Amino acid sequence: MSDCKTGADHIKSLKDGRTVFLDGKPVGDVTVHPAFRNAVHSAAALYDFQARPDNLEFMTFQPNGSNRRVSRGWQMPRSYAEMVQRRKALQAWAALSCGFLGRSPDHLASALVGQRMSLDVFRRHSAERAKAFADYFDYASRNDLFLTYVIINPQAERGKAWGEQAEDLVARVVDEDSAGITIRGAKMLGTSSIMANEVFVANLQPLKAGEEALAFSCAVPMNAKGLRVLSRKSYEAHAVSIYDNPLSSRFDENDALMYFDDVKVPWDRVFVYRDADMCRAQFHDTHGHVYQNYQSQIRLSVKIAFLAGIAYRVTEAIGTTKMPPVAEQLGMLAAQVSMVNAMMSGMEASGLHDGEWYVPNKHFMYSAQVLTQDLYPKVVQTIRDLAGGALIMLPSSAADFGNPELATIIDKTQRSAAMSPEGKVKVLKAAWDAIGSEYGSRHTQYEMFYAGARFVTCGHSFRTFDWGNATGLVDQLLSTYDLRSELGKANH
Repeated sequence: MSDCKTGADHIKSLKDGRTVFLDGKPVGDVTVHPAFRNAVHSAAALYDFQARPDNLEFMTFQPNGSNRRVSRGWQMPRSYAEMVQRRKALQAWAALSCGFLGRSPDHLASALVGQRMSLDVFRRHSAERAKAFADYFDYASRNDLFLTYVIINPQAERGKAWGEQAEDLVARVVDEDSAGITIRGAKMLGTSSIMANEVFVANLQPLKAGEEALAFSCAVPMNAKGLRVLSRKSYEAHAVSIYDNPLSSRFDENDALMYFDDVKVPWDRVFVYRDADMCRAQFHDTHGHVYQNYQSQIRLSVKIAFLAGIAYRVTEAIGTTKMPPVAEQLGMLAAQVSMVNAMMSGMEASGLHDGEWYVPNKHFMYSAQVLTQDLYPKVVQTIRDLAGGALIMLPSSAADFGNPELATIIDKTQRSAAMSPEGKVKVLKAAWDAIGSEYGSRHTQYEMFYAGARFVTCGHSFRTFDWGNATGLVDQLLSTYDLRSELGKANH
């Protein structure tokens, strides 16, 4: 049987001396720190799942020239059938976290897959940089690396251009020599960086002439000298127990500011260099942006189904499922889940070949983004409406069940016709963790803005829509009559 990366392999790879800070202190080993260890093990579980003998063919493939099987996230589909096969594997990974690991390894793999399909775009920029990117893709894919990225600049003085910000705020090239470049400054959001092997550094936001020092992309190991990772608050560290916080205690992938304090990057890890337009082209002239956001829709298809399931279980717990107004709301949720899946199927079925590769329909993907970033908070609000005060009147923690006096009271006050008091509390705790906790609120914010503000996603939809066909229908109608002939009819 071919070799395949396991969870133990991944955990071992993270014991690399990376510099992570939390609450003013260095973290040390992220695989054992109480703020990160459960999330790290959830990431490791993805590799264990794909390495199981019964999952190996379904979840992995063998790149050409390699005897090692790797995640299908790295697969470059050549047909519609291969795209669907790959998507089903990615959905299976997403199901392990109920869709709450937004930056699982297949996300960045998908971004690089789309860029690798369009290597000619890199070649137009520089043959050397194109070779560096192709070689890095081979290295990352054959080793089944977990990559994260930082492609957004820190928000500061929004009225100023990126090149006009305070010194050392935005990551830029500050030096170069025959060995490589040196970068200094910050990037964000670094989601999943604490459990990734390397970070892909690039610029998704537009740059202009004069900002060439900011116009680069590269890959850096997470333990690179001078790279500092400033973690946000850990929801895992504040989770009371798995029973009380079943999602945040295990699937808090973390977000982080990354500061590059004179980090040296060798030339074979530099993919774009001092070219503002190529920073744009790396995502938008390649299939990178399409594939990375197509993966997000794949993950969302699982997450939105989970939320619908939570809504149904909540109504079961409080005994309202069969009430006509509740059934109506559940029916609407069911339709919304199916809409997400239908849009995903549509972008696959309406895809096209670009050379030897098969890519999803770009406009359908952008349309799905626009609709789902509005949909997610509506689904959250629907669950809140269905649950009412049930999400508030809950035991303080699982420890209450350990007190016989309190357990007796809980048994009386958390009654349900469909499940035990313990089961009812379990469902409602999970619902609150998903939609009402600080962790749940972060996910609502994430789903609303991970692809950009609404004007950004609507802009993508505007640019990729077939306006010629739409206006052509209007023009066809208008061509069938004119004012003069109508006036002539009136005169007769």
